[in-house]
Amino acid sequence: MDRHTTDRQGRRPARHLISIDDLTDLDLRRIVARGAQFSAGTATGSDALDGLVAGIYFAKTSTRTRTAFSSGALRVGARIVAYGPGDLQLNTGESVEDTGRVLSGMLDVLVARTAGPEAELRGWAAQDRMAVVNAMSAEEHPTQALTDLTTLLRHFGRIEGLRILYVGEGNNTAAALALALTRFPGVHFELRTPPGYGLLPSITRRATAQAERTGAVLVERHDMDVLPEGFDVVYTTRWQTTGTEKPDANWREIFAPFQVTAGLWEASPRAVFMHDLPAHRGEEVTAEVLDGPMSIAFAQATNKMHSAMAVLEYTHSGPDAHAAAEAAHDLAGLRPALAVR
Repeated sequence: MDRHTTDRQGRRPARHLISIDDLTDLDLRRIVARGAQFSAGTATGSDALDGLVAGIYFAKTSTRTRTAFSSGALRVGARIVAYGPGDLQLNTGESVEDTGRVLSGMLDVLVARTAGPEAELRGWAAQDRMAVVNAMSAEEHPTQALTDLTTLLRHFGRIEGLRILYVGEGNNTAAALALALTRFPGVHFELRTPPGYGLLPSITRRATAQAERTGAVLVERHDMDVLPEGFDVVYTTRWQTTGTEKPDANWREIFAPFQVTAGLWEASPRAVFMHDLPAHRGEEVTAEVLDGPMSIAFAQATNKMHSAMAVLEYTHSGPDAHAAAEAAHDLAGLRPALAVR
């Protein structure tokens, strides 16, 4: 009997990752620490998904996330079945629930980007045989936040106590970051979002509750007036979020004051710049910043693969608990591998 059959008959129910809120504090730290180990090259080779099959379904375009999970799945031992936007019978009216029941009999994990409501992914996850990973829904982009935390840990050797400024739309990336960063004591996460384009109230409530529990600080304002000094990170995303349209015809005028320029570094000269990419130089960020010495955006993109490997391990019992618990302590003393300005 091969490992695939044994796992099908004897392993614990699949572990889904549809929202950051699906993770315990310990699970979150383990995934981030494991991703940082892979990024640093200190993790031993993984065969966590050896003999298993991963489905990669992207109904919307993707360069980084799709490649990261495809490459990452191969690197942790899985075989891949890839689906494009027109490849499933969802297009002809088959229900999400029926699709999930069918795929769960053939796949061990499904990484899916629908850009639709989270409820679709919850429908696929109604069974407990096939793990479901949210590669971006309308509400949240959890695997991006895990990538970003992995990048922070690799760069600074810690996440606790960091001061992070997010400039731009309160989109699914911002939502996942708010839910993830507020899990860490001492983090100051400040969002400057255009009027009418802030975080969803439900996200703000959930993130605020986490911040009250951990001692993190969450601030959101809708202007660029009088920014505090001493941020460690400046983060933005492109203004036109994948799969969405702006309700205001003049939205570019509303967003214009929220462009990230080199002027932001006058108050935070040691800050690094992060961007989930793709970027539109001259819109949300200037070329001077994105391509400048303060930018770690492209190292951040590479970390998507390392983080994807850690996420895939998590779906099937996760990394070794002892090794993962030690990883956070080991990384605290790790010399940052990314270029420091």
